[in-house]
This record gives sequence, structure tokens and C-alpha cells, in this order.
Amino acid sequence: MKKLLLALFALAVFACAEEKPKDYVTITGKITNKNSDEIKIYNRTYSKLIKVNEDGTFSDTLKVVRGKYSFYDGNEGTSLFLENGYDLHMTLDTEMFDETIKYTGVGAENNNFLAEEALLKEKLLDGDFDSFDEAQLKAALENVKNEVSAFIENAGEIDTMITNDSRERLDATLLSYERYYGGIISLRKDFPKGAPSPVFKEYENFNGGTTSLSDLRGKYVYVDVWATWCGPCKVEIPHLKKLEAEFHDKNIAFVSMSIDDDKRHDDSWEKAHQAWKEMVADKELTGVQIMAPKGWESDFVKNYKINGIPRFILIDPNGNVFDPNAPRPSDPKLKELLQTLI
Repeated sequence: MKKLLLALFALAVFACAEEKPKDYVTITGKITNKNSDEIKIYNRTYSKLIKVNEDGTFSDTLKVVRGKYSFYDGNEGTSLFLENGYDLHMTLDTEMFDETIKYTGVGAENNNFLAEEALLKEKLLDGDFDSFDEAQLKAALENVKNEVSAFIENAGEIDTMITNDSRERLDATLLSYERYYGGIISLRKDFPKGAPSPVFKEYENFNGGTTSLSDLRGKYVYVDVWATWCGPCKVEIPHLKKLEAEFHDKNIAFVSMSIDDDKRHDDSWEKAHQAWKEMVADKELTGVQIMAPKGWESDFVKNYKINGIPRFILIDPNGNVFDPNAPRPSDPKLKELLQTLI
């Protein structure tokens, strides 16, 4: 009997030990069409790099403070919610990044919510907002708020830390859209078609020397205001290169104006300049590549009231405004417009 009681006691102790929650996160995954040999999981106080194998699989453990984290694969990113004890498996295809993110395992429900929320916001905010007037913009943003809010309220058993954060972030996102596109509406009022365009003078040219807007007089000038750290800017690069090749011998100059500055490059203008030169070379960027001398504070940028990038501007052959917020290169409307002008 004593032996039986001891055995039962030992089993009870073992069971208790087995039930003790893990004090770390286990994360595994499979990335199809991987962009990098490592991924990064981080927030303001934590950062960890995880190796991605040749077949796209990865696996690691993380000891975290419960909360939101960012996942970055070298090209795109998404949000994670992590808590010690999670055993999370992630799959995605980088060719359809947001559309393919799925989670299974402990913690999957919270993270699938974040993935679905991101996809919904992407869909709703992918509108033709830059052509709206004040009333249309207000109505569109109100629709986004109503649909995303309903999604959050119907979330079910999602951690309240996540839903509360989602509400706050939604308000911040809508405010940023209102400011950005409201600025475009104001810009069109300030710079109507045919008004003299702000100019850039003697901006450094990647190929040597300097370039001014006056050097391009007699041509339409399509200006792409961008920076090396700007993800949406880089998405447009292949489309811009394709357009430049198609219209290379036509009466239009494609000008890419980098506004890289010291604030985004460790308080170093030298590093900003180096980053610009390296990306132009590495990406084999075409057209006229110039760098604004004072970043966001450069005259051309300030005079066009640019507070978000990428921004695309079309100037006519006489140096007048044609469109202070022209379609982006990936928008078929731009090619259609250029074909009518050239």
C-alpha cells in the first residue's frame, strides 16, 4: 500500500510539473518565396533575428513580455501578439503577403484576428482617395471606420489588449489619412492646373553635376518624391522603371527626387547620401536621379506642401503645374494620361 501511495504521489507531482506553463514562446513557420535568410521579431524594447532555412522553414523560442510585436521578413511586415506559453505556427507566401498569413497552435486566434484586420484595412483603404473632394473623403473614411469597428466589436474571445489597441490604432490611421489626403485637396486649391510650378535648383544628380527644373523646360516632367526607407516608394520602383523605358524617347522626363535626410540615418547626412547612392546603383534606377539638399526642408518639397511620400507631380513643358498629385506609376491611369499628352 505504501508503495502504491508513493507511486501515486510521484505521478501527481509529475503531472503538476507537466502542467506548469512555459515561460517562453515557441514559434515555427514556413515562408513560401522567402525574401531573406532571416526574419526579425521586435518592438520598442525587444528584438530577435531568426534564421530562415533554404526551404523557407524557421523555428525558435522567445522569452517575451505579453503584447504586440512586429514581424519583418526583409521586405514586408505584419503584427504579432505574443505571450509566454504560446506555441505558434505561421505560414505565408510573400507573393501575396497579407492575403496568405495564417496561424495555427496556441495563440493562433489572436494572431489570425490581427492578420484579418490588417487585410480588411488594406482593402478598405486602397481607394482612389487622392481624387476625392472634402465630402467624398469624409464619407469614405467614415465607411472605413464603421466597417473596421464592426469587425473589432464582433471579434469574439480576442484578448482585450488587442481589441483596445486596434480601436486606438484605427483612430490614428484615419486621422493620418484625413491629414494626408486633406493636404492633397488643399494642394490642388493652392496649385491649380496651369499655375507656375515650384522649382528645384541645382539638386545633385547621381550621374554627376546638378539638375534644375529649368534644364528640363520643353518637356513634361514627372517627379517622384521618395526615400530609401519608404516601403511604398520602393514598391513603385519597378513600375516607374517600366514606364521610363516605354516613354524613354518621348517628350517627358522622369525625375526621382530622394528626400533622405539625417533624421532617418543616425543623424548623419553622409549616411543619408550614401544610402541614396547605393540604392540608385543597386536597383539600377533609371531616369533623372536627384537628391533634395535639405530633405523634407528643401524648397521644392516645402513649397508643394509634401507631408507624405511617395508623392508624384506632373509639370507641363512650360514649367506650370499639370497635376500636383499625379497618379502613381502602378496606377494604369498614369500610362493612359501620358499617352494622351506625349
